[in-house]
Amino acid sequence: MSTTLLTPRLRLRPLSASDTPQIVALHTDPAVLRYLGRPVDIDTVRREHLPRLLRVDPHSGRPDYLAAETRDDARVVGWFMLRRVDEESLLRAGPDEGALELGYRLERAAWGRGYATEGGRALVEDAFTTLGADRVVATTMAVNTASRRVLEKCGLRLVRTFFPAWDDPLDGAEHGDVAYALSRHEWARTGAGCAHHPTA
Repeated sequence: MSTTLLTPRLRLRPLSASDTPQIVALHTDPAVLRYLGRPVDIDTVRREHLPRLLRVDPHSGRPDYLAAETRDDARVVGWFMLRRVDEESLLRAGPDEGALELGYRLERAAWGRGYATEGGRALVEDAFTTLGADRVVATTMAVNTASRRVLEKCGLRLVRTFFPAWDDPLDGAEHGDVAYALSRHEWARTGAGCAHHPTA
């Protein structure tokens, strides 16, 4: 099952192999990776990252990652993620049966335009209204103030700070990582979310 979500300015649709050039550019840009990890080469992106990005969840039949495409000119500006929380999750808190993890990555040209909040809100709504999630969770570095603001605008709230043991820590890792969450009850009570229209 393939799913496309429409927001006022974005089309969130399944990533495909044809998006490889945009994915490579996104995953090799040091500025984009500032709070995510060390830069990698093109071969690593193609060999290791692409298979993960094109993965379909065997339980729901939906892709874990969606391309973020601008509706006015069909430009791919990044991707959004909504996937099951498990032992591999950056949350590093063990499995959470009813939770979905939210994430995103946008090219530099798309920063500061509200795309992250717009896409994130659409996926939060989809998590609760379509996928039946009990919670939506997300993590980022404590020093990543821009992403923390995005998560808060999507309705998530800080639940804890934790300190993963990284082999090659990034600058700022000494301040820890932060976990954010939003429950179905909280989402329903606050009326969070933004209207979108699934087209497939």
